[in-house]
Amino acid sequence: MRSNLLVALTTIAVLTTTVAFAGDKRYDAGASDTEIKIGQTMPYSGPASGYGVNGKVEAAYWRMINSKGGINGRKITLLSMDDGYSPPKTLEQTRRLVEQDDVLAIIGALGTPTNSAIHKYLRSKKVPHLLITSGASKWNDPKEFPWATPFYPPYEQEARIYGKYVAKEMPSAKIAVIYQNDDFGKDYLRGFKEGLGDKASMIIKEASYEVSDPTIDSQIVNLKASGADTLLTIATPKFAAQSIRKVNALGWKPAHFMVSVGASIGGVLEPAGLDASKGLISAFTAKVIGDPAWDEDKGVKDYLAFMKEWYPDGNPIDGSVQVGYTVAQMTEVLLRACGDDLTRENLVKQATHLTNVSLPLFLPGVTISTTPSDYSAYHIFKMAKFDGKAWKFFGENIDTSAK
Repeated sequence: MRSNLLVALTTIAVLTTTVAFAGDKRYDAGASDTEIKIGQTMPYSGPASGYGVNGKVEAAYWRMINSKGGINGRKITLLSMDDGYSPPKTLEQTRRLVEQDDVLAIIGALGTPTNSAIHKYLRSKKVPHLLITSGASKWNDPKEFPWATPFYPPYEQEARIYGKYVAKEMPSAKIAVIYQNDDFGKDYLRGFKEGLGDKASMIIKEASYEVSDPTIDSQIVNLKASGADTLLTIATPKFAAQSIRKVNALGWKPAHFMVSVGASIGGVLEPAGLDASKGLISAFTAKVIGDPAWDEDKGVKDYLAFMKEWYPDGNPIDGSVQVGYTVAQMTEVLLRACGDDLTRENLVKQATHLTNVSLPLFLPGVTISTTPSDYSAYHIFKMAKFDGKAWKFFGENIDTSAK
């Protein structure tokens, strides 16, 4: 793991224009000779509490880093606050982190509606709002929101893959879609229709749900009644598992596409039932932990060793745990690249000047890049089908940035 991160650091270092000479240290709030203080909000409670493991694994990662001396001799303090996946609570907690706790930056905050609630506030304070754990297209807006960067595969780009696949491989499909009624769901739906192109009329039924809904069973019943033979589920883990279970309970056998957000084996498929999940199709940017194909992979071995020592209560095959681990690694890359110039401006500079950076759990060939005019980091995906035990990849890597 360390060697892979050093490669990433080397890649960034050549692009760093701010050089801190010996004794030339620059700090903003949250940074000092001994500490770097960062903050975030997480849904440790509420309708998206399954995502709370993101914050827990990040906290474990920083305990590991601090045990080894921290970053450039500075210990990392992560203040991770529960927002219950409630936007007003997110804003309240974020104000506290910025105005009372004096964090250097908000890093890895999770959720589309929750990050939307703090987007303008952090811009007004000129506080870095980095590595947002949401693939909504709105985060890639360097002109209006230069302090905010995403760090999640873009929903629209992922969904275009499904649309293009169905249009090409299943030209007579009758499609039903269930989606979350917010920016998250609508981005996916828009990308899917763009992928279908002039075949978007193949969608014969759409249904939405609210994050406050107890279940989506009635929506699935209605979608089945439409006569659809293909289903796209655009849902967070709780509702993704409900979709899989209800489709199975109804004896419905559609070609079932599941967005990557709801494709975690440990977080979704196991709770829904592995047999019920058989045949699901999705797209990924990272290795799937638990798939024997990666048993001898060094990045996976390092991750599993980390989990055993530093987060033994966590489920290593939960995709949300894997995401949090990668966010922490990317944060480490950025903070190390800052050297002794731990200003908010320099931190944003590091986050927006990435070139072909690879992290240990990325799929082979997957790298991330950002520029001051394009903050969207991910562009490469690979499709996979669940065989009842593991996700089996098929086809070549798909570059969604290609014309």
